[in-house]
Amino acid sequence: MSSSYKFLAATSCALLVACGSEEAPTSSATPAPAATEPVAADAAAPELGSFGIDLSHQDVNIQPGDDFFRYTNGRWLETFELPASRSNYGSFAVLGDRSDQRVRTIVDDLTSMEPAAGSIEQKISDYYLSYMDVGTLNELGISPLLPGLAALNEIETREDLITGFGRAQIDNTASPFGFYISADRADADRHQLTLSIGGLGLPDRDYYLEDTEEFIKVREEYVAHITRTLNFAKIDNSAEKAEAILSLETQVAEHTWPRSQRRNRDLTYNPVSYEDFKAEYTGLDWDSYFAAAGVQGLTDLNVFYPSAMSPIIDLVNTLPIEDWKSYMTYRFIADSANVLSEEIDQEAFRFYSTVLNGVPEQRERWERGVARVGSLGSLGEAIGQIYVQRHFPESAKSQMDDLVENLRTALRQSIEQNIWMSAATKEEAYKKLDAFRPKIAYPDKWEDFSSLELSRDSLFQNAQNIREFNYADEISRLGEPTDREEWGMTPQTVNAYYNPSFNEIVFPAGILQPPFFDPAADLAVNYGGIGAVIGHEMGHGFDDQGSKSDWEGVQRNWWTDEDRANFEALADALAEQYSAFEPVPGYFIDGRFTLGENIGDVGGLSLAFRAYKMALNGEEAPVIDGLTGDQRFFLAWAQVWQRKYREDALIQRLTTDPHSPSEFRVNGVVRNFEEWYEAFDVQPENKLYLAPEDRIRIW
Repeated sequence: MSSSYKFLAATSCALLVACGSEEAPTSSATPAPAATEPVAADAAAPELGSFGIDLSHQDVNIQPGDDFFRYTNGRWLETFELPASRSNYGSFAVLGDRSDQRVRTIVDDLTSMEPAAGSIEQKISDYYLSYMDVGTLNELGISPLLPGLAALNEIETREDLITGFGRAQIDNTASPFGFYISADRADADRHQLTLSIGGLGLPDRDYYLEDTEEFIKVREEYVAHITRTLNFAKIDNSAEKAEAILSLETQVAEHTWPRSQRRNRDLTYNPVSYEDFKAEYTGLDWDSYFAAAGVQGLTDLNVFYPSAMSPIIDLVNTLPIEDWKSYMTYRFIADSANVLSEEIDQEAFRFYSTVLNGVPEQRERWERGVARVGSLGSLGEAIGQIYVQRHFPESAKSQMDDLVENLRTALRQSIEQNIWMSAATKEEAYKKLDAFRPKIAYPDKWEDFSSLELSRDSLFQNAQNIREFNYADEISRLGEPTDREEWGMTPQTVNAYYNPSFNEIVFPAGILQPPFFDPAADLAVNYGGIGAVIGHEMGHGFDDQGSKSDWEGVQRNWWTDEDRANFEALADALAEQYSAFEPVPGYFIDGRFTLGENIGDVGGLSLAFRAYKMALNGEEAPVIDGLTGDQRFFLAWAQVWQRKYREDALIQRLTTDPHSPSEFRVNGVVRNFEEWYEAFDVQPENKLYLAPEDRIRIW
């Protein structure tokens, strides 16, 4: 994962895969919901179906109360063939493909012109064309890596090794230590460096430590893949070194925290002065490490995994230097593979996509080029400026403003009526709610790429220049105030996120399309789609981890002990529900690991339903195509999560993704809603039925 500050902030609480704090009134009175304009009679028809849902995807032979996910999407699931280049496919991917096609058109338009040297248009065009020049890449082979490989080969002492670890992010190699710079959890207006551990080549510690048939097979394939990768650079004794790399990473994995602990904000915030840090974690020359990393004037830092630090330092000091060199060498080649020749690139794809995710074919070259040039850590914001000019109607922004305010009103009402929370905690909750800052569609301030140099001549050098550009930006933040105007996703991204440090909810233009949002769709559909997404992101501010930060983004306990205990009892019960789901035989959902996202889903849909009812202004929703408004609302939610997975990919997601698989983002949620039972006449004999006392509604 990229360690860039913006990327990290965005993905901590994203809808899929991370504080505005203006002074706010503390009154608990519920304001009236913002008006929601009905669709005019002459408005364009909805994109999906007659009212915003494609009913042809339903399998009406399935009882809604037995499997609501398949009741809504079953015919599509039975007939849709996964593309050979995809590990999964569904509603998000449909919009992602649309976004990619639009970005491709933008890039093609730029490459057909002769943009001025140094202009952003020239940089976008040249970077893309350098990626598409496969002939040159094949001629170069491994040669772009030769200087870096020679530098790694010159490592002889532990001191050299520490310097190499410090430069790992700059040189695109590997290190058991890593760091990023983001908002200080105790003061969101300042930056703080967080030191972590990592450096694993497999998706999660379980892949090293669990002896399931699947994981044993993956480890065998991993050693074979490392061997082939080292052979590209004609590394001696490649098979022996591959085994040593697996052994090294396994020992790191043994000290890596379980995934449920890694997301616990109480455990991962451990601020300390730099001098005290060095005194506690001796055995490694931290001054040399940070000097090599270009970090200057470090006065304090956060230690993400304190109990793992000393054991990893011991590994650095006791494992053979040659093993660490082999580890860094492999990662340098593997992590550079997508900017090298086809044979090197294909080997990386074969393992990381085919073996780990079951994907038989790579995506087309242009798709990969668009993803490379149009991502956040690349030129994504520059392309995003053109994207929103061409593809985002400003009227949609005002409609989203109204929806956000209606959801804010719904959450306020939910807090008011909450019987397990005291008045003192409610007052703090109102402050946090009022301080929620929505960002919609695109940033008001765009990133400046004027100092970045890119050319058509060398893809590898272009990638390195972008890495150095981002890295210099990141380390320059130390000692500087944070910038609340920055975005952690590009406008064309099909996703959304909550950033606890800034207490902000962010909705890029890419997600403001059907099935999530369609100005011509029925009111129930938009509330069951984008309304529930808005509620999901708001819910992250009040989930098991987001609720540990206050309205200013400061990590502190603003709850009474009794209220926190009440909340945790409800959260524990929800975690138990999800831990019983078995998406793949022998592989269960980790209810603790996915708890934050599950709270976001259950709470988000609850808030959206409440807001939908308020938006009806006391009137009865019309029946459309035989469906009531409540039925359309829940069908819209299930339509959003339409997705099909390859089994290998699903297993990886169960070990690495804090979100439950799509099926359970539907079935695991609706079974907690009395309104769903009533809408679809769900009875005790139905498979999804939960007794009323077992249904969990937190917000």
